[in-house]
Amino acid sequence: MRDEERMKIIGFVGLPGSGKGEASRIARERGLVVVVMGDVIRQEAARQGLEPTDQNLGRIGNALREREGPEAVAKRTLEMAQRTGRDLVVVDGLRSQAEADFFRSRAEEFYLIEVQAAADVRLRWLENRGRPDDPKGCEEDRGGASAEDRAVDSAASALKEREGREKGWGLCQAMERADYRIDNSGSLEDLRQRVVQLLDRITADGGKN
Repeated sequence: MRDEERMKIIGFVGLPGSGKGEASRIARERGLVVVVMGDVIRQEAARQGLEPTDQNLGRIGNALREREGPEAVAKRTLEMAQRTGRDLVVVDGLRSQAEADFFRSRAEEFYLIEVQAAADVRLRWLENRGRPDDPKGCEEDRGGASAEDRAVDSAASALKEREGREKGWGLCQAMERADYRIDNSGSLEDLRQRVVQLLDRITADGGKN
């Protein structure tokens, strides 16, 4: 049996800003190893000498998938997971059913968890996170609406653009076929409790009902 076939993988999937990264942070606090699929893209951006903006990362993600196939990022992520030497790894940020199918075919056990949140909640998460590739408001003074309103509109437009790109990769199909779903419409503590409960269940009994 190959090494990856002895590995158990828990994958997080969801729309941009749904809380996948926070769920992964909670998993890390519980002592689980987390591999972030977006790091594959960010590493490639660094290799090319590009800033990790949403536009640059989107172009790199598209190019990798066009050149190496829809499983390209998943393959590199699995290599990162194998290098951890751990039997159980959490993968943050699946973007397609092809990626989910790849992990499911390679791992001994694979569980896909969708993190769900409404659009306004997701936009708030992204604005507060402050990563270079997150949606940001435009600083230009275009008159009319207030600066705050223009910033919100700009960030919402950027979020919509990112959603469209990731849906084009097959994100919706992956979410539809998730094994579990976590509602992130409440507080951070609500999310923490739901993530911990589900992770404990999966790690304790293999996710069986």
